[in-house]
Amino acid sequence: MSRTIPWLAVYGFGAHIKSTQKKLIILNKGIVEEFPLDEVQNLLVVGGHTLNSTTIFHLLKNGSYISFFEPDGTPVGIIRPFGNCNDKEIQHIQEDLPRHRYATIIAQASLRSRLIAIERLQDQRGSDLLYDGELQILHKALNELEYLVKLDEIRRLSNLTTDMYYEILSRDIPECFNFKRRTVRPQCDPINAMLSFGYAMLYGNCCVSVIGARLDPDLGLLHEGPGALVHDFIGPFKTGMVDSVVFSMAQDSLKPGDFEQTSSRCMLSETLVKNLISAFKKSIDNQKIDSQVNNFLKAIQKIEDFKVMY
Repeated sequence: MSRTIPWLAVYGFGAHIKSTQKKLIILNKGIVEEFPLDEVQNLLVVGGHTLNSTTIFHLLKNGSYISFFEPDGTPVGIIRPFGNCNDKEIQHIQEDLPRHRYATIIAQASLRSRLIAIERLQDQRGSDLLYDGELQILHKALNELEYLVKLDEIRRLSNLTTDMYYEILSRDIPECFNFKRRTVRPQCDPINAMLSFGYAMLYGNCCVSVIGARLDPDLGLLHEGPGALVHDFIGPFKTGMVDSVVFSMAQDSLKPGDFEQTSSRCMLSETLVKNLISAFKKSIDNQKIDSQVNNFLKAIQKIEDFKVMY
């Protein structure tokens, strides 16, 4: 089986990971998958699985990495072949990137994805969500991003349009849920709490891919700080993989009994959390995330042009 992504992630619990000298074999819930060992540059073990020492030996001898994660995608540790420093070479390339150019492309893609979401929602409800001039402001911002020369300016305009997006979509949410805009934690309304839950799942899945590519997750382009590169990648994916699920549930099925509010925070019920997990498992496309991260890896190695999916 030929693979276009040089890392392989095993999610969940209970899989048995074995190998021969040429094949990696995964037995999971009665399904057997085989992969050429020389095509798996990084095995990502997410959750609890059985991995025998012979398989570890075969992978390391083949020059492969083995990365371990908590079920939610939190990195735990990495086993690498003795003397292998390829990840440091990639990090040096990251450090020397023209961040301005990449940040512009990411900010534009994020804004385009939100414009599409707004237009789709307006078509569905058959009425206008926008106040006079708002759509023109968003399109003007999209054009202006091309000409900004400072990262701080790009971040400022990206943050401004992001705030506008949430405020516009809040107009389609029942008033009883008290969602007016995107807020920081702790969340005091169910919509913000649901969005944060979904973004955490999306972040974890993307973090697995970023580490699978041996990229430094903290060396961001548009964003700064811990996990900045992961935040760069998930920005354009948020509307389709998380927001669409949350706003649809808010309109169709969310009830006061699904959450509990106090003066300082909103807590989601176990039933709602289970429903969210089920929905996000369908909407969060790991293959699309892998493809985006792999495109970035090839772009910084000057193999492909950088393109942002959403």
